[in-house]
Amino acid sequence: MSSFKDLGLSQDIIKALNKLGYEKPTPIQEKAIPQIFNSKKDLKAFAQTGTGKTAAFSLPILDQLDFKTKDPQAIILSPTRELAIQIAKNINEFAESMDHVNVLAVYGGSNIEDQIKRLRKGVQIVVGTPGRTVDLIKRKRLNLQNIKWLVLDEADEMLNMGFKEEIDKILEATPDSKQTLLFSATFPREVEAIAKHYMNQPVEISAGKKNIGAENVSHEYYMVSDRNRYASLKRIADINPDIYGIVFCRTRRETKDVATNLITDGYNADALHGDLSQAQRDIVMQKFRSKHLQILVATDVAARGLDVTDLTHIINYKLPDQIESYTHRSGRTGRAGKKGISIAIITNKEKRTLQSIERNINKKFEQKKIPSGKAICEKQLYSLIDKVHDIEINEKEINDFLPDVYKKLEDFDREELIKRFVSLEFNQFLSYYENANDLNVDDSRQRSRLSDDSFTRFYINLGKIDKVNAAHLIGLINEKLGKNNIEIGKIELLNNFSFFEIDKNYTDETLETFKNFKHKGRKIFVEIAEKPKSRSKFKGKRKKRRSKRY
Repeated sequence: MSSFKDLGLSQDIIKALNKLGYEKPTPIQEKAIPQIFNSKKDLKAFAQTGTGKTAAFSLPILDQLDFKTKDPQAIILSPTRELAIQIAKNINEFAESMDHVNVLAVYGGSNIEDQIKRLRKGVQIVVGTPGRTVDLIKRKRLNLQNIKWLVLDEADEMLNMGFKEEIDKILEATPDSKQTLLFSATFPREVEAIAKHYMNQPVEISAGKKNIGAENVSHEYYMVSDRNRYASLKRIADINPDIYGIVFCRTRRETKDVATNLITDGYNADALHGDLSQAQRDIVMQKFRSKHLQILVATDVAARGLDVTDLTHIINYKLPDQIESYTHRSGRTGRAGKKGISIAIITNKEKRTLQSIERNINKKFEQKKIPSGKAICEKQLYSLIDKVHDIEINEKEINDFLPDVYKKLEDFDREELIKRFVSLEFNQFLSYYENANDLNVDDSRQRSRLSDDSFTRFYINLGKIDKVNAAHLIGLINEKLGKNNIEIGKIELLNNFSFFEIDKNYTDETLETFKNFKHKGRKIFVEIAEKPKSRSKFKGKRKKRRSKRY
């Protein structure tokens, strides 16, 4: 492996990297930096989340800035304000030993007038979310006519979040002579389409194979019934006393409910979702980064841009709607050479989705059993004893209190003291898990319970043209029904309408709830639809017709 000096970076940047503790370039940095330095060709780069993509594109840009002009020379687009802020912060750190480098993050939820004032003073690098960037272009406050580099960071996530129209507008406002750098953890068809339409014979580099899971992450799943999903989550947390991780949910409502339940049950948790203000989000993230929180419950969108390197676990409370999103989720653990675990809590009907993810990341999930109450109590007890054994004693602070403590405890021998100490800290676990049920499901029983006959198929006159995806539809269903524990089956999105399946026990309630419903001022119709015939039956009919014909 080469050094940063071998890659051609200036001494000022190397000095900053040394101060930050960067010793050797990562594989994506080793490939991308020389390419951006030595060629003006567009670049399509693949690398997993957490592999140093920000440094891969920002270091060579920093080293080639022209300080004679005040116009923006680089525009970096990111899917969320959190990630935009983090990228700008990283670039400022890389440029610490350089003079006259001005970097500005522009994003919604912050005063646009302040950002305009900064642009007037002169900025070389702008890091922006698509929405705010388009807003500044429309106001003619951000001029991209002279930029040399356009970076699409986390391009797949921007498209998943519905930013294609904004990206198109931004790209149209840039000169043809720019160098476009597209970085992504996965390369779905939509990203390939952007590359084909807006890039000129791009060079493609990859640190690892496309859409493959991170090497340091092991993948596990637990099979449960939907009604036991939350109880299973608690057991997984309890069997891992030192857990420091993110629990991913599919909707804002589900995120709020799971976080509220965890907090009520005494877990050190909080929520991160799109309904939070920037100030609230910053407070939650500060607590999580400083490890005052052990568990962060989040949606995929809200978690974009989190820069936390030592997560022990990622827990998929429910699998993501987009298979590629699993790569982003699991890639948040197992960073900086550390091991990580990505867990999926699934029902039998989600097994097929899990198999699709296995094919996508080219890794197998190991099935685990939800731990018993006895196993959890044993693990928690030994964890407590280890903490007592390893605690650092501050004799200077406690010496004055010890004589009175000894006096109060003089009637107890060593064994009695240990029993009382353990009981004080441990009785709640023993009580809670006494006679705890087995939460693991019998696969054959679950498969029968969740057969195709258990669902009603509905038609809804909302489709892709309305910028609706599976996550939006699930959120809409949960919101209207006022529940988030209803089994939702297959979802089929078409251009002008969609189909979705719901537990047949909620058929009448679904029809009644969606009566006279309007979405963005438009009347929405929901009605029962026929289920499509299976492929095998279709083939059978075709064969029958052929036999008559001949």
